[in-house]
Amino acid sequence: MGLLHNMKAKLGPAKEKVSDLAQQHGGRIQHGLDKAAKTADERTKGKYSDRIQKGTGRAKDAMDRLAHKNEPGPDAGGTAPPAGPPPAH
Repeated sequence: MGLLHNMKAKLGPAKEKVSDLAQQHGGRIQHGLDKAAKTADERTKGKYSDRIQKGTGRAKDAMDRLAHKNEPGPDAGGTAPPAGPPPAH
């Protein structure tokens, strides 16, 4: 357990740096992904279009997660809804 804890401690700053870069350059990264997908699709003459689009979508989702875009904010109401009345016996 000590090794895992040490690795997490050392990788924490790197993860934050990657997150910051993803936030700063998100538009450029997404543009690059689109450009690469278009080139791959053209070179394969559309044979793998569906796979290329699926892979591009997954890459964009991963980039969004790195940039913390999907984290709920303080206004998102991260608490569970109140329970209803107790069942009658």
